[in-house]
Amino acid sequence: MTEFKQADRQQTSVLAAAEKRALIAIANSLPLWVNSDHLSALGFLGMVAAGLSYWYASIDRLTGLSLVAVFLVINWFGDSLDGTLARVRNQQRPRYGFYLDHVLDSIGSAFLLGGLGFSGLMNPAVAAALLIAYLLLSIEVFLATYAIGKFQMSFGLFGPTELRVLLIIGNTVAYFRPDVNIFGRYYKLFDVGCLCGIIGMVGILLWSAARHTIQLYREETRW
Repeated sequence: MTEFKQADRQQTSVLAAAEKRALIAIANSLPLWVNSDHLSALGFLGMVAAGLSYWYASIDRLTGLSLVAVFLVINWFGDSLDGTLARVRNQQRPRYGFYLDHVLDSIGSAFLLGGLGFSGLMNPAVAAALLIAYLLLSIEVFLATYAIGKFQMSFGLFGPTELRVLLIIGNTVAYFRPDVNIFGRYYKLFDVGCLCGIIGMVGILLWSAARHTIQLYREETRW
């Protein structure tokens, strides 16, 4: 087996430092029978359940959106803690962990945004466009991890945890005001917010792809 070199993890989000301290404290307090695989499964099931809860919000908005918040917290617990627990116990499986974590994240995101698209709070086409933008940006991150050795876990002040918090806040606002008035016309709150997210993701994708292409060209072009 060839030696695997872990990529440099880039985490700049606003909650990163406090979250890291909290996760280490939680990991140290977990019973020994709990392992990283349990937490990965819990995080994945939390994301799937959040997506199904968004769908249920089309039937019972209050219950559905309340369940989304609960399952997003469960997803954060499992998804954020599995790697921390492995590092605290010195039980890292870097290739297995990286692969499994991001395969489950990709599938879970499809469930989450699929459920949001059928919730009545967002146009399904906007949900599909957001999923495509997310997956394209994820592909760029994974390619850069392999080609450059840098794993970008967040962009600016935002990472996965901050996005979960924004979703929970958005759910609360959307329950009371699902539509917003922009220049005299009403649009779904989630459509407006997610269109902004799509524009941001596409911008980050183009900027990162151009920057990494230039970097690799300069490092490997010898003529």
